[in-house]
Amino acid sequence: MNQVLIDRLVNALLYEGYLLYPYRPSVKNRHRWSFGGLYPPSYTTGRPGADSSVMQTQCLLRTTAETGLTGSVRFLQVSERQVGVFETPAQASGWPVAESIPFRFVESLRVGDVVLYAWQEAIEREIHLGDIDLAELESGPRVIEFGFGPGVEREPVRDPTGAIVGFFERRQRRIEGRVEAAVEQVGEGLARITVRIENRTAFDPGSADDREEVLLHTLASTHTCLGVVRGGGWVSLLDPPEALRELTASCRNEGTWPVLVGDAGEVDTILSSPIILYDYPQIAPESPGDLFDATEIDEILTLRILTLSDEEKRSMALFDGRGRALLERTESLARGELMGLHGTMRDAR
Repeated sequence: MNQVLIDRLVNALLYEGYLLYPYRPSVKNRHRWSFGGLYPPSYTTGRPGADSSVMQTQCLLRTTAETGLTGSVRFLQVSERQVGVFETPAQASGWPVAESIPFRFVESLRVGDVVLYAWQEAIEREIHLGDIDLAELESGPRVIEFGFGPGVEREPVRDPTGAIVGFFERRQRRIEGRVEAAVEQVGEGLARITVRIENRTAFDPGSADDREEVLLHTLASTHTCLGVVRGGGWVSLLDPPEALRELTASCRNEGTWPVLVGDAGEVDTILSSPIILYDYPQIAPESPGDLFDATEIDEILTLRILTLSDEEKRSMALFDGRGRALLERTESLARGELMGLHGTMRDAR
């Protein structure tokens, strides 16, 4: 299993749409988390269509007597970032400040020549299924229940003189869920593997009209990765052998689609993503890093970043930590790396 390749793919997909050009406050960056969202069940009730509290991956596996599996589920937990400003900055001389010092939350705060914004960020979560012996799984499903939060943390904001004038407050709601892995024998040396993910977070349906509040209780950008650690291999759902087309067609995938990943021809790893892919997806070796938008061209976005004004770059760096890392990486590219983004030709599959 090519774990390095898998991690690069998952990271690119996990943060697809997280932060889009111009990488600063805009309409595009106010409406995110559009892929792979599992919402609280009390919110999805009576809302048929795209909103669901459940995701299911189901695929076909060639097995032997020794077949063993491993797997994980990854998603983003949305975090609310607020900007607090002290009524009397001179009182906030140290950190942490006394709770008695009055403050208020604001949409934005100008500090020197930069503006800090209230926004939403994300915390990456991963649920490990552990090593699974297929014979053990036949005796009953493996169930893992999980929960994260609530939590709150504060980070001081200082003006050019070093005085603390405000703070970032990052707050997460409690989220709870369940992952179930099961197996069903469907033929000689063939098994159907099912991984079902459920958001089981308690949520007041009276807040359903507040999208920002709903997202704080949502499993965003949910992905499943399954690997064969010994004996066996996955069957492609996109291009199965003729004899297995009926069985693969009977696999039921809800809100996600599993594809083979790794080097072409390898069958030891499945990545199940809410974004439709072909078998053996690749990230271009010329790509210097994630631009949060797999539908865009690295060269265009890289050049746009390099032509931002100094004020725009400062805003981008302070708007979001991942945006700051993207800016630093882009500005450090050598000429040869920039030229490598232009004009590369490959044979189409």
